[in-house]
Amino acid sequence: MRETPLTSWHRQQRAKMMEFGGFLMPIEYGSGIIQEHAAVRQKVGAFDVSHMGEFLVWGENGGAFLDYLVTNQPSALEVGQALYTPMCYPDGGTIDDLLIYRLEPHRFMLVVNASNIEKDWQWVREVATHYPDVELRDMSEEMGLIAVQGPLAPSLVQQLVDFNLSDLVYYHARHMLWGTSRVLVSRTGYTGEDGFELYADNEVLLAIWEKVLELGAQPVGLGARDTLRLEARLPLYGHELSQEITPLEAGLGPFVKLNKDDFVGKAALVNQKAQGLKRRTVGLTVEGGIARAGYPVVAVPAGPQIGQITSGTKSPTLDHAIALALVNVELAKIGTPLYVQVRGREIPATVVKTPFYRRPAQS
Repeated sequence: MRETPLTSWHRQQRAKMMEFGGFLMPIEYGSGIIQEHAAVRQKVGAFDVSHMGEFLVWGENGGAFLDYLVTNQPSALEVGQALYTPMCYPDGGTIDDLLIYRLEPHRFMLVVNASNIEKDWQWVREVATHYPDVELRDMSEEMGLIAVQGPLAPSLVQQLVDFNLSDLVYYHARHMLWGTSRVLVSRTGYTGEDGFELYADNEVLLAIWEKVLELGAQPVGLGARDTLRLEARLPLYGHELSQEITPLEAGLGPFVKLNKDDFVGKAALVNQKAQGLKRRTVGLTVEGGIARAGYPVVAVPAGPQIGQITSGTKSPTLDHAIALALVNVELAKIGTPLYVQVRGREIPATVVKTPFYRRPAQS
């Protein structure tokens, strides 16, 4: 298994370590998932997410190349702005979901999921063969990533940076210096809270991590990261998105620009929308048990399967079980009663509005 620049630190803290996306990653520390989850919702937590991959794209036609590569429209980004986007196969199935930053007028950075780095890199290079002036570089082995998330994240990160964080709005980024190293500070995250992601060279990542903890952040593992993102209804590749699940089925229509010029998968997605979706991802509240990924969903007890759970947990914030499920579209209406088959039992569930959790408005 691959390691991040912080793996030795996690081992020294006796974190529970497991494989994720081919990397040895901390799942939880001694305080446990529920307490770590609460720290992010109430105060501030820090995540090692250096397993994510980063690709640089530059060239005069870099924007046009990315517009064709993904479903959203990176060419419309301002310098210093980021966007979220799926990336599809020609049949509309999802290769990955990623962030794209416009660092300079003709320079972009793609941030991809750890489990998809090699697959994505091969795909990006293949599509780039049609754009000979575009250059690519895989920075995944050279760059680490720390996420600082929670209501106290702005006051903490302000102590690290040399600019006014209030000027950095959501889904924007700018560089700062850490010694002689440039660090990209991005107001993004995967928890439903305000927060920042710090992209830095491997050589300085440990120093930044230790400073973040010294300033009051609690280390948080991937276990709480999963419960946090599920409460916020943020998709996880391999669950809500996959080669068999299109972005439209996953509820990501706003990130699929069907009115722009051609992009990989456009014809299939236009056709899917025109014919009408046959299935859709919905949120569920679940009673009497926890619905886990892969569990079947039925409309009536002992009825035929009409969908399956893609992610499920007991929400630490809401104190009841929640899930996302891909179900037949005629059963996707809010308020629809359903049942989840859990180890030979059928437990009740109800389709509800998502996200399950939305952070309180700032006063």
